[in-house]
Amino acid sequence: MLPLMLASSGEELIIKKIGGSPEVKKHLENLGFVVGGTVTVINTMGGNLIVKVKEARVAISREMAQKIMV
Repeated sequence: MLPLMLASSGEELIIKKIGGSPEVKKHLENLGFVVGGTVTVINTMGGNLIVKVKEARVAISREMAQKIMV
């Protein structure tokens, strides 16, 4: 298990755990990040990530990406 921040671009991964406060977990869930779901890192820009989750592209900060374990 590693944080999404360290994942390679283009690789489809399964979300295993989401950390952080209840508010952060809810926010990520609303964006489509759920345990058991898939996520693909599209690009990394200035430490932030662009990821594909549930057929949508989402930009998340480095701090958020550290809380998503794949």
